Amino acid sequence: MEATEYDLIVIGGGPAGYAGAIRAGQLGKKVACIELERAGGTCLNWGCIPTKALLKSAELYQKMKKAEVYGLSATEVGFDFAKVMERSRVVAGQMAKGVEFLFRKNKVDYFVGAGQVNAPGMVSITQGEHKGKFFRTKNILIATGCRMRRIPGLEFDGVRAMTSREALASKEFPASILIVGAGAIGVEFAYFYNAFGSKVTLVEMLPEILPAEDEEVARTLHRAFERQGITLHVGTRCENFKVGKKSVRADLVSGDATTPVEADVVLSAIGVVANLEGVLAPTLKPELDRNYLRVGNDYQTSITGVYGAGDVIGPPWLAHVATFESVNAVNGMFGHGKPRRVKNFPGCTYCQPQVASIGLTEKAAREKGLQVKVGKFPFTASGKAVASAETEGFVKVVTDAKTGEIYGAHIIGSEATELIAEYGLAMELEASAEEIHQTIHAHPTLSEAVMEAAAATMGEAIHI
Repeated sequence: MEATEYDLIVIGGGPAGYAGAIRAGQLGKKVACIELERAGGTCLNWGCIPTKALLKSAELYQKMKKAEVYGLSATEVGFDFAKVMERSRVVAGQMAKGVEFLFRKNKVDYFVGAGQVNAPGMVSITQGEHKGKFFRTKNILIATGCRMRRIPGLEFDGVRAMTSREALASKEFPASILIVGAGAIGVEFAYFYNAFGSKVTLVEMLPEILPAEDEEVARTLHRAFERQGITLHVGTRCENFKVGKKSVRADLVSGDATTPVEADVVLSAIGVVANLEGVLAPTLKPELDRNYLRVGNDYQTSITGVYGAGDVIGPPWLAHVATFESVNAVNGMFGHGKPRRVKNFPGCTYCQPQVASIGLTEKAAREKGLQVKVGKFPFTASGKAVASAETEGFVKVVTDAKTGEIYGAHIIGSEATELIAEYGLAMELEASAEEIHQTIHAHPTLSEAVMEAAAATMGEAIHI
């Protein structure tokens, strides 16, 4: 069978896959991208983008219910849950069409199907309308991402027991929901369902929700969620699930105490696993690290000419990290500069109040033996936050005690996910806290809190 030849074939069309394919197209290379479902992958179709559409609806609904805070009147505020869900699908579809346009613009051949690496330099499509197509290529980039991990022993029917994917496809509003896992995904869904009036129980096995975040931030969010009416159980395991026709039952185990719980629906948010099934022929055995592809500094796997980027090579499982990795992998394989590995990256959680961070937490910095100074500025002291009735939270920055080098920054509050970018740029440019302090920030803005937190490391914050 005659095979089409490419400079690069990308398997996977998510943030890593489509970005890598587009970058290769920009470099004038002949490139193809094979995606199992639709351009954009899980993030765009079943993750980042549709969930943010849902969260925006929830945030706006809550603001409308509290219109009197702004001197406004909004009576009989309600919602149509099916329409809320449908809007998220429309948004996802619009963005997917945008990726397909970018493929055409950059002359990327796009195939819907399952791609498999048969041997170095050889790829075939094993599922879908293009099944049986065979390609030769100089380079292969595996960017197949991850899928949601399922709770062992729990039968997932998409109605009573779901992962985030099934939740995004459901148009039935649950009166109560049990969410297992309080990382970013679990926390965002807890906020979403609670905002519309569902009785939410959020369970985390570790000592605090958002366990990867700064402890002070996590505790602040914990208290905020309790005020919003969410029931939280930390340091707790879920066991003995029983899925019935109308509800799900489980036992919450904390130490020697066992508490039964019942809800209309259970949502698993306990993490992800790599999508590698069928991606490589059985004869190919790349080195793995905890079941993720192991790659070198150039993103090449142990198989010559086969590269990996994005979630499939391991944490932090973030779309923006995946894009960074794939672009650098492609630049490196085609001699366009030395590829860079991820060092500092922002992590964002889009509940209300929002949470965003970059770099080391205060605890991690001290555990490394670093001598640190911490600056903190509350949004209660921000004129813009007070004017906007969004005073919950703070900005916290961790710096070197002598030089002011920024080790990490942590924000909880309104627009935290937008504000974190300034600290990311500062760390990339090796700016000090003093340089942020000496940069004039417009008044009144939320970004002033970023400046004031930096100033607080030197005892020079004006408004606290």
